This record gives sequence, structure tokens and C-alpha cells, in this order.
Amino acid sequence: MRAEIIVSGRVQGVGFRRFARNAGERLGVESNPINLRDGRVFVIAEGKPEAVKLFIKELRRGPTFAHVEDVDVTFREAFGNVYDM
Repeated sequence: MRAEIIVSGRVQGVGFRRFARNAGERLGVESNPINLRDGRVFVIAEGKPEAVKLFIKELRRGPTFAHVEDVDVTFREAFGNVYDM
């Protein structure tokens, strides 16, 4: 399963991308978090459906200094490469 995720709130400058990568590694999900110019973070994640759902739950929580306001998710078929948009 592939999830294309946009996270809004205070999510830049608070270690959110590192948090996302670590959560993905822990759950067996390949992820590629990218800061957007408007202050949001875009994350592509691929893995087993249950693992991806747990990953999204982790993103909703975020790291200690983040304040996640919204998480918008679009599910797609996996491409096999999270760096391919």
C-alpha cells in the first residue's frame, strides 16, 4: 500500500521528518518526508496496509515539539519506490 500524506501545523523545525523516518523504520514502512514551502510536510509511505495505518497514526501524534493540526491522506497502489512521485 502507498499513502501520500500532507501534514499541517507546526511540523517544520521540530524534528518531524526525522520522527517520520524513525517511525517508518520501526514499523517496516518505507517513507520519504519532504518539507513543503508553505510549512507543511509531505510524506510518501509504502508498506503493508496495517503498518502504513499505524505509521499514519504516529504522524498524527508527531514528535514532542510538533503540533499536528491536520493529516490528509491519499491511498494508492504501491510503486515500489517512495522516491518516485
